[in-house]
Amino acid sequence: MSGKDKKRNGGNLTVNRRATHDYFVLERLETGIELVGTEVKVVRNGEAGLTGSYAQVKNGQLFLNQVMIPPYAFGNRFNHDSLRTRRLLVHKREIRKLQAMSEQKGLSLIPLRLYLSPKGLVKVELGICRGKAQEDKRETIKRREADLEARRAISKHYRG
Repeated sequence: MSGKDKKRNGGNLTVNRRATHDYFVLERLETGIELVGTEVKVVRNGEAGLTGSYAQVKNGQLFLNQVMIPPYAFGNRFNHDSLRTRRLLVHKREIRKLQAMSEQKGLSLIPLRLYLSPKGLVKVELGICRGKAQEDKRETIKRREADLEARRAISKHYRG
């Protein structure tokens, strides 16, 4: 992904599109992520995958599980494991708050996107989410289609 593509994409390196489809996002939080050198290169190329990943608190630390960061193509024998657990960098009070919220029934910590900060650091936008039922998903699709039809009608009206 070239620099122009990243700017058009809003600086996002990877977006978890399934997250907004499967969950209601109640709150968003910016966290840092601990990566090794070859992982940073792969993430900057936009090759990471967040689908099916989640975060959890263990021993007072926040970890990100099931994030697919494939091995670096030009790496050597010291290349990283693609599905390893990665530590998220968050203040202690935020970890306590997230732990209390994640222990509530039905709430999950889901990564929404990976992006570059203005300083060039890789950041994770973490969402505190509640799962959607099937009828909620259908309702969201109906609402999206109704909005699209309304926009089409308005643009058709102005075109004449």
